[in-house]
Amino acid sequence: MTSTNTFIAQIAPQRSSQYTNLARDLAAAELLASPLGSTLSSVSPALIAGQDYIKFTTPATGLAEGHRRLLASMAMLGSVFELFDAIGAVQGPLLRPIDVSYPYALSSDLPSIRRYKGKTSEFFTHFVCNIAKNASAFRDKEWSELKLLDPLCGGGTTLFVGLSLGAGVAGVEIDRGDVESTATFIMQYCRENRIKLEKTEERLRKLASARRWLFQIGKEKPLRCMLANGDGSMAKELTSGFGQPHLIVTDLPYGIQHNAPLQALLAECLPAWARLLMPGGCMAFSWDSTRFTREEMVAFVEATAPFNVVQDPPYDGLAHRVDRVIKRRDVLVARSRS
Repeated sequence: MTSTNTFIAQIAPQRSSQYTNLARDLAAAELLASPLGSTLSSVSPALIAGQDYIKFTTPATGLAEGHRRLLASMAMLGSVFELFDAIGAVQGPLLRPIDVSYPYALSSDLPSIRRYKGKTSEFFTHFVCNIAKNASAFRDKEWSELKLLDPLCGGGTTLFVGLSLGAGVAGVEIDRGDVESTATFIMQYCRENRIKLEKTEERLRKLASARRWLFQIGKEKPLRCMLANGDGSMAKELTSGFGQPHLIVTDLPYGIQHNAPLQALLAECLPAWARLLMPGGCMAFSWDSTRFTREEMVAFVEATAPFNVVQDPPYDGLAHRVDRVIKRRDVLVARSRS
């Protein structure tokens, strides 16, 4: 019989083969980047009865409660089992379920409910949030103690991931229609699920009458959500009163087909984001690296703003295929030097 310190985690079930491949490609990195990762003696893929798993070995005889909760909070992992090659005369592999759960502040389904054109997978967004947190000085903090900002928030998937995990969130989006529809969705979701909601809508006259929504969601320990219409480079001004975020997570627009416009966007935004980020915090973003390679992006980010890109494993191996259009997407994680 194998040692009782060998476990496997199922790759989280996905809606399509595209997302299944993505989860399989990124699951080990998410596990290794977590506080649990440094305690593991080995991490490897495993295929059992046609199902993909991540196999890992711990020096302890079991998983502590904190580690079980950590595993339950991972985007790319599902059910967890203790693994045996055999028990007595019964040959394996044999799996014993491990109870893992995470105290989601709102339903874990929240990020998947709203569908809209151009939406990034909520599983991938959750993954990037975890990767950013685990590279920061706040990796051991609870999500309920953290503030998360998406300065290019689109339809709000990053905000919904953060809210479900328990973080305070703020989003900035230049498309007024996206902001208004996201605000409407929040109100409808709370009404349909009978969740207490306090809403304040205001105009920021110093910023060309930019509109902003403030939400307090829930009765006990309400979650805070700020949503502003404006340019991502003005995130500090647009989210005044929210405070410095511990994490900045965003998905760069994929419609930019050439490096120059993407560089122009980042040149305008990155210095502002570095000034805004909490000391010890992290920024993480994904982009289409088919045309703008990782090496080019790392050099550009570090030359443009006071950021140090995290290049240690597993952060240097997050590139993956998305679909026929985005053949290679990558994730960059950086710490502010401010």
